[in-house]
Amino acid sequence: MGGLPVPAGVRAILLDIEGTTTPIAFVQETLFPYIKYNVKDYLRTHWEEEECQWDVRLLRKQALEDSSLDGAVLIPLESGSGEEELERVIQAVVDNVHWQMSLDRKTTALKQLQGHIWRTAYAAGHVKGRIFEDVVPAIRKWREAGMKVYIYSSGSIEAQKLLFGYSTEGDILELFDGHFDTTIGPKVESESYRRIAASIGCATNNILFLTDVPQEANAAEEADAYVAVVIRPGNAGLTDDEKSRYSLISSFTELFLPSST
Repeated sequence: MGGLPVPAGVRAILLDIEGTTTPIAFVQETLFPYIKYNVKDYLRTHWEEEECQWDVRLLRKQALEDSSLDGAVLIPLESGSGEEELERVIQAVVDNVHWQMSLDRKTTALKQLQGHIWRTAYAAGHVKGRIFEDVVPAIRKWREAGMKVYIYSSGSIEAQKLLFGYSTEGDILELFDGHFDTTIGPKVESESYRRIAASIGCATNNILFLTDVPQEANAAEEADAYVAVVIRPGNAGLTDDEKSRYSLISSFTELFLPSST
């Protein structure tokens, strides 16, 4: 696909995860199915813990906000202490999670619970985060050249740290200067990128954002950040208009920093 010179003003590289650093197949075929098949057991095992109860409260609040949507599943309050009552509430949480996942929802409530379930999976060795082979060498090179490197993903910050902390490349968390998720704003809204720039202490035009999603690239561009769309195996195809509009790369090795151009 050819090399892409990084603009001279760029001081920070902001990375998406799914389809950018990590194969979409890993998320769709490993992480999400793990949630689907293990969420009930996780809730039963951790129900009495404050963290789990906080997750359920957030999901219940989100369910009320979603109540007008087709198929939405409300989560009742526990009205008693019986085992049957507990199972009824847990099943409602499971049904709500499955419904949100079927629509590829990216609510903070859902992502928080998913992150906590994945934490148990990574710690037990049931899951290892998959990373494209070009990612780690490229990031090391960027950092050696003085670049800051950040993650911005719809997955929770905890889920991000688990993926990179328990990855096929080992614990690579040291490669990142910070993490952002949807608590700073949706990835398809330009204001989110302005908030990120303010948080890391630079202007938006000091940032290069790498993502596989054109809508996210468009939002970052609207905020005056630089963008490149990443083409990876399994990623959604781009329209001819998108191919001509955005800078495209298929590997992080195609980025050339100002000092190496």
